[in-house]
Amino acid sequence: MPTKFQRVAITSAAILVGAGGLAACGANDAQSGDGGGEGGGGSTIALLLPESSTTRYEAFDKPLFEAKVAELCDDCEVIYFNADQDEAKQTQQVDSAISQNADVIVLDPVNGAGAGGMVRTAQEADTPVIAYDRFIEGADYYLSFDNETVGRMQGEALIEATGDQGGILMLNGAPSDPNAAQFKAGAHEAIDASGLEILAEYDNPDWSPQNAQQWATDQLARFDASEIAGVYAANDGQAGGVVSALTGAGVDPTALPPITGQDAEIAAIQRILAGEQEMTIYKPIPIEAEKAAEVAVALAQGEEITDTEDYEGVASFIFDPIVVTADNVADTVIADEFYTVDQICTEDYADACAEAGLTS
Repeated sequence: MPTKFQRVAITSAAILVGAGGLAACGANDAQSGDGGGEGGGGSTIALLLPESSTTRYEAFDKPLFEAKVAELCDDCEVIYFNADQDEAKQTQQVDSAISQNADVIVLDPVNGAGAGGMVRTAQEADTPVIAYDRFIEGADYYLSFDNETVGRMQGEALIEATGDQGGILMLNGAPSDPNAAQFKAGAHEAIDASGLEILAEYDNPDWSPQNAQQWATDQLARFDASEIAGVYAANDGQAGGVVSALTGAGVDPTALPPITGQDAEIAAIQRILAGEQEMTIYKPIPIEAEKAAEVAVALAQGEEITDTEDYEGVASFIFDPIVVTADNVADTVIADEFYTVDQICTEDYADACAEAGLTS
């Protein structure tokens, strides 16, 4: 796909930050979106994330961002909010960040298409907004991965795994999430040009694994499991829901159809090694979170931001995703210290890890 924005090279050296030991290094944490104190004498940076049901936000984005801010700025304070997938709550959190004199707002919106009002409110208060991971029209800056490429990679992996034939189920993300629309477009670009037939398709309103499991269970009342050659799941949480639905219906875990995923959640890596999930998309969150922290600190300190290119009218940094399969776990999430072998290779997955050559 031709791109009109900057590609930022991802190197292992750039992301050698482990999942463990990611302390906030003194940054204030306004847990559960309640906001923090009024801030000290330094700069105040607000980080607003959309939900906590996807494990990446609390486990990686937040601590990585906070740690990088602390590294770059001794007297910067991070106030943190999580919207719990509630758009109205996030609007209130933006107002709270402004009232706490945030110098910069880093916003991952619950609903990107509806977040323009929050951006305007912040900008009217002379507070720049960095759209984090999800695009917001009118934001000052935007950081994310190439989301259509993510969907296309997932679709291509499913095509290859199914031999380009048979019927599939398609589980997309939330319609309110602009990234979900891009994943879906990229996946359709690949799948619609293939020999696969989409038996049924669902846009999961909140990305929840529970919705995915229920929907997949409902489809098993319409289609025999043997008719399902594969499942496109837009992220790992939904992939886990599909696995639960299929095994709950009596499908042998060793005979599951190929299932895609995204986010490189540790449970997904374990399923991939065990043969229960075909692949996941690894988006090296450290490079995204740390770059967002760099931009936020620079803005808070009045410094110029360089090396950006335009994405739909917004100065942006766009990063490349990586496909993870059983063959390259060691060369991706382990080599980058995203996870350790011990974290992945728990007792239940010891045999699968040994077969993949993963030893601590």
